[in-house]
Amino acid sequence: MYVVKFEDLSKSDIRIAGGKGANLGELTQAGIPVPPGFVVTAQAYEKFMDEAGINDKVMSILEEIDINDTKALQAASKEIKELIIEAPIPEDLVLFIREYYNELCQRVGEDDVDVAIRSSATAEDLPEASFAGQQDTFLHVSGDDEVIEYIRKCWASLFEARAIFYREENNFEHSKVFIAVVVQKMAHADKAGVMFTVNPSTGEEIALIEGSWGLGEAVVSGDVTPDNYQVDKKANEIINVTISDKKIMYTNDDKGTSIKVDVPEDLRNKRVLSDEELIELTEMGKRVQAHYGEPMDTEWAFENDSLFLLQARPITTLGDIGSEGNDDASSELGDVLVRGLGASPGMASGNVKVVFDIDELDKIKDGDIMVTTMTTPDMVPAMRRASGIVTDEGGVTCHASIISRELGIPCVVGTADATTKLEENFGVTIDGKKGLVFDGIFEIKEESANIVTGTVESAPIITVTEVKANVSMPEAAQKAAATGADGVGLLRTEHLMLTSGVHPGKFIAENREDELIDTIADNVQIVADAFYPKPVWYRTLDAPTDEFITLEGGENEPMEHNPMLGWRGIRRELDQPEILECEFKAIKKLHEKGYTNIGIMIPLSQSPEELIQAKAICSDVGLEPHRDVDFGMMVEIPAAAIMIDEYINVGIDFVSLGTNDLTQYTLAVDRNNEFVAKHYSEEHPAVMKLIERTIRKCAEAGVTCSICGQAGSVPHIVEKLVEFGISSVSSNTDAIADVRKTVARAEQKIILDAARKRLE
Repeated sequence: MYVVKFEDLSKSDIRIAGGKGANLGELTQAGIPVPPGFVVTAQAYEKFMDEAGINDKVMSILEEIDINDTKALQAASKEIKELIIEAPIPEDLVLFIREYYNELCQRVGEDDVDVAIRSSATAEDLPEASFAGQQDTFLHVSGDDEVIEYIRKCWASLFEARAIFYREENNFEHSKVFIAVVVQKMAHADKAGVMFTVNPSTGEEIALIEGSWGLGEAVVSGDVTPDNYQVDKKANEIINVTISDKKIMYTNDDKGTSIKVDVPEDLRNKRVLSDEELIELTEMGKRVQAHYGEPMDTEWAFENDSLFLLQARPITTLGDIGSEGNDDASSELGDVLVRGLGASPGMASGNVKVVFDIDELDKIKDGDIMVTTMTTPDMVPAMRRASGIVTDEGGVTCHASIISRELGIPCVVGTADATTKLEENFGVTIDGKKGLVFDGIFEIKEESANIVTGTVESAPIITVTEVKANVSMPEAAQKAAATGADGVGLLRTEHLMLTSGVHPGKFIAENREDELIDTIADNVQIVADAFYPKPVWYRTLDAPTDEFITLEGGENEPMEHNPMLGWRGIRRELDQPEILECEFKAIKKLHEKGYTNIGIMIPLSQSPEELIQAKAICSDVGLEPHRDVDFGMMVEIPAAAIMIDEYINVGIDFVSLGTNDLTQYTLAVDRNNEFVAKHYSEEHPAVMKLIERTIRKCAEAGVTCSICGQAGSVPHIVEKLVEFGISSVSSNTDAIADVRKTVARAEQKIILDAARKRLE
């Protein structure tokens, strides 16, 4: 399968179509308005490389380079790209591409239709890594000869220096990353931009939208500081509008080529999006988030008043996005030299190095502050060396912002004049949360609030109700622990086990159980170390079949119409107990090393019998529930909440309310279905009654009760949970400080109300 239309692809086709292509297919099938197109698959690229006979030569070049030697890296990249550009494309591939391009022309009713040629690497647009800007995009390509030429250039861009560096830094094997190419009808945008479907700082249901005139490339690349809008999704209420001075835009010239031009004077400071357009965008964001079941980073465009979605991918980072930073309390650090947008949290000090061209990157040494008009993907190696980034242009969704958050580097964007105001080799301190650049280098003290690069501000507030962290990846553990969280209320197994890219059943079928056990144990140990002796609750595997099917060895996974209601959680693990045994053996291995702070909880249980069977398997591997390890369960199904008394009688040390699934199953609302997304509400009275019942029953029995769903990050719901008697609230790392404040206020209110009643 070398060429596939969007409508024949879905999000499970990453290995065929890459992240971008698979998501465009998923959006098309979901009925989201997407410009039509097709994907030249990763298998086509693989066929080209094999028949050209250049694979071994490319890999040998990659094995010999030092990615931190910028000049050597650029030279290797150039040599590899020349090999690809000069190699012949198999004739049958050429015929396929011509056929699909001509069919696209007929479909849209245009001769030689303008298309965008975009890379879609098979490790691109994943939840854990964005690969933002690592491969090339070519706009306004027309005619089948040009399409074929630029597809070849897209293949070559898999080996841009920045892409090689990024893969090495993120431990992606070059030989296992292939590239598909998206060929999509151009959207001739009047206005375009980016939308986060939630507030990336807190996870709140607030759409963060950035837009500018012309094509969206100006916003994504950071060439322009766009307008910034925030919309409360629940009430469709516009809560913030910030109009920027938009100096440049991308548009089409007479030949249909995309060019960068100055924005007309009457549009520079004019608002881009009307209230009606913001609501239309927000509604589309709701549909996309509901369909995927997670917060999304999207690219959109308006063409002749019609809205199109150009891309959607999971939000790879949850930075702490600040405002324009006018908090004068920070001025005690020194004079504020430059103000901009806080794009990546943390503070850093260093000497200014102003970079206007890629040839100047070598002057960025470890600990310097990189100051530039706007970063490009080629600058990533130098960004990695810098302690902080400051740009003239860009918004909180641009390249500099995304990559800085992913690298954990403080970043200030959209300052307008940092490259002219900040002097070379001059010492400065930047606040990536408030968007400020201070005069002078300051001593970084451990007790200072959020001064160490990439750390999160610790909360000194003490509460009776514990505030814990949700953790998905071991590399996020240190950041989560730095918040002062009281433990981990949810350690998701899926990323720990599935990032190997191998189906757990394949390990077992090949008698590699020890390797699977070590993979789990090594990753869990990182988290347990970061939090010891605080509790870490490990949730056993709960991956739906559509996540398993993309793994090596997942070819025989069943095709389910609704995987969320299917073969997942404890119901699957009791059918395949050998996987559950490996998990329990991994925890036993850690227990024997002295990690007594790990608890086990089973997901998606609908009857106490499942709990009994799971505990028996745990005992059989030599890890005794309740004696050696705390043993609990998720409450995600109404049956579990209704029968909580019976679970308590069977014996549990703790429960954790998974409100995302509990809401879905209580209201019969598929959270992946955009048509019913408006009916999904964790505050529905039926959901709240089940939550209250579970908490009160657990409190009566002395069983610890926590919550780890999205509701645990919503302040007014948290107040109710505390009133019900919840033992702990577990939230995303960046929301912990705010949740702790909410919990403290709720506890104080209860104490105050009780005192007032005594005085009556």
